[in-house]
Amino acid sequence: MRPPEDAVATIDRFLRDNLETSGSKGVAVAVSGGLDSAVVLKLAADSLGADRTKALLMPETLDDSSEEGVHMADARTLCEELGVAYTVVPIGGIVEVAAGPMASSGPVTMANLKARIRMSLLYALANEEDRLVLGTSNKTELLVGYFTKWGDGGSDYLPIGDLYKSQVRVLAEEIGVPASFIEKAPTAGLLPGQCDEDDLGIDYGTLDRILRGLEMRLDDETISSREDIPVDEVKRVRDMVRGSAHKRRMPLVLKLGPRTPGYDWRE
Repeated sequence: MRPPEDAVATIDRFLRDNLETSGSKGVAVAVSGGLDSAVVLKLAADSLGADRTKALLMPETLDDSSEEGVHMADARTLCEELGVAYTVVPIGGIVEVAAGPMASSGPVTMANLKARIRMSLLYALANEEDRLVLGTSNKTELLVGYFTKWGDGGSDYLPIGDLYKSQVRVLAEEIGVPASFIEKAPTAGLLPGQCDEDDLGIDYGTLDRILRGLEMRLDDETISSREDIPVDEVKRVRDMVRGSAHKRRMPLVLKLGPRTPGYDWRE
């Protein structure tokens, strides 16, 4: 699936206009060593300049021999090639202290805690250096809720939030992101051996085709027929979109007055 022809130019204007409007000095990006953060970092550096782009790398440990260590090495190399300054903050000790009596909680709880700690650290950096936080979630993740609410879902702007994962991969090639990022198996990097497509139970290519059908307001049977995908799988994805709607909205405010924030108070 290809991105729109003017995607790079549109993102460039989006980044420049919003930074200028905000009056901030630059942007901050959490770089994990994965494809999406590499694309956002490259887009920001190309659009705003390396001097106004800052990367924050937040591994659990500084063990370069681990799977995470390999991803961090790739992230550091990319920052250096782009001329982007970066800071490395290991979060393992912070997670241990923050978890406290919940340290024996299940893997999903701990994974979400890690994501929220990373968000807090990224915003601390942004506050300290007067920067905007650029999120790295893509359209596929946003629609099926494959992100942590108030974790990696927390940002000021989402430059690739309207591009499906398949489109982000093509865009990466177009803007010159190193092939090593494009060829990696997608992972949230929150649990050892984690793989996005295993978690989702579907490959991104198929998922994106279903989501595009939903975007076009096609019914399940039509999507199934057009894409040659079992209708039960289409229904499952539709349920994922419905069930994660709360993650794409600000908290629901009970309406008591004539104009209510998030409801009918127009900004």
